[in-house]
Amino acid sequence: MAQSQNPTISNRGIDWILLSIFISLVVIGWMMVYSSNYDEKNVYSFLDMSSEMGRQTLWVVIASVFFTVTLVIEWNFWNTFAIPMYVVSIVLLILVLIFGEKINGNRSWFNFGAASFQPSEIAKFATSLALASYLSFNKNNLRDNKVLFTAMGIFLLPMFLIMLQPDAGSALVFASFFMLLYRKGLSSWLYVLAFTLLLIFIFSLMFSPHLIFILCLFGGFAILLFSYRTTLATIAVFILSLAASIAFNYNNLTLATFVVPGVGFVATALLLFKERNLRVLSFVLVATFFITTISYGTDYLFEDVIKPHQQERINIWLRPERCDPRGPLYNLIQSKLAIGSGGFLGKGYLHGEMTKLNYVPEQSTDFIFSVVGEEQGFMGTASVILLYLLLIIRSVVIAERAKLEFIRNYAYCIAGIFFIHFFINIGMTMGLMPIIGIPLPLLSRGGTSLLIFSVMISVLIKMDASRFRT
Repeated sequence: MAQSQNPTISNRGIDWILLSIFISLVVIGWMMVYSSNYDEKNVYSFLDMSSEMGRQTLWVVIASVFFTVTLVIEWNFWNTFAIPMYVVSIVLLILVLIFGEKINGNRSWFNFGAASFQPSEIAKFATSLALASYLSFNKNNLRDNKVLFTAMGIFLLPMFLIMLQPDAGSALVFASFFMLLYRKGLSSWLYVLAFTLLLIFIFSLMFSPHLIFILCLFGGFAILLFSYRTTLATIAVFILSLAASIAFNYNNLTLATFVVPGVGFVATALLLFKERNLRVLSFVLVATFFITTISYGTDYLFEDVIKPHQQERINIWLRPERCDPRGPLYNLIQSKLAIGSGGFLGKGYLHGEMTKLNYVPEQSTDFIFSVVGEEQGFMGTASVILLYLLLIIRSVVIAERAKLEFIRNYAYCIAGIFFIHFFINIGMTMGLMPIIGIPLPLLSRGGTSLLIFSVMISVLIKMDASRFRT
């Protein structure tokens, strides 16, 4: 009896909200790619398989077929073959370093004449399955260092191989799997520490490393000293802050950087030692070491370790005044102008002047959001952002209502991947994030990306539908 009810149950189990969001984004993406390639003399370019638009249309059809077929496959198929698929994806990442075609300095593609595909997209899906399977098997035991390091190794290995291509944008996406580890109980202090160190690095580039160093030390000292709630501590922090301000005012960096914080550091250390609070003292020493290293090591890392094209991208993001507006900064300027020119309601579909004249480079791929901004305005961009937020939130809802650990883990992996893609791509088109060449899921032109993202969502919908089975 239960078997005869399976089709009905399966249909009832489909998450129509997630399915509607997926279809909406694919349709919007197709329309925006068509607009970015629009030619008044060839309005039926989407039927010409030799054109970019024709190939994108073909990929939409292929992705739709794969999406439908995936809905038919039993969800536990993906758990069974998660590790073999992951191994295949790693092999492909190794082979592309040897036999892949070099495009724009990156050896990221296999090219077979008219067809080509990017192994890193396959690796995202395979890694999601492998990590979800491994953590479900080990029952969330992240307190075991062996389990934790193995889990991290599962996504850090493809991340490393992609960095060798080098494709920093695709590699960065694999950091999204830390979202799943957080849900599994990885200490939140590690995330706070990583975020703090990243901010110190960023601000040290934007401002003087001396200033960042002093601010960090004084901030830490103030928190520690005020926790003792003593009048002496309050007076000490006030005097040290005043001395640092005076030193900066007279450009005495030696006094401001070393003497004043040094006195504060010694005072704090002595107070902690007197109170026999050795644990906090150890934390202060370690934190001070990292702050010092990052603050004063930023320039060395930026100038001597990071490659020139990566320096260029960081400068465009943090120090645009150092960039040539007719060179590397051109893409961002044109993208912001296109988005801003759309106003509240936009110029209308197929009426974007900057889009028609190709002012924005790569506007059908990395900068597809600028097409939305110019033609659909604030209302259009807000709607697209809302669709992505709903997709991510829906994925989390599916994760939390899942009865099986594997499904919950996979849903969080998908939510993390979409969030990184969405946040960085839209951020970089507006200058809020560095331009690192990462597509907007389901909107940007690209066959492999569209196909894999479609399969990811289809698998998630199928897994979610399994909760109705008896």
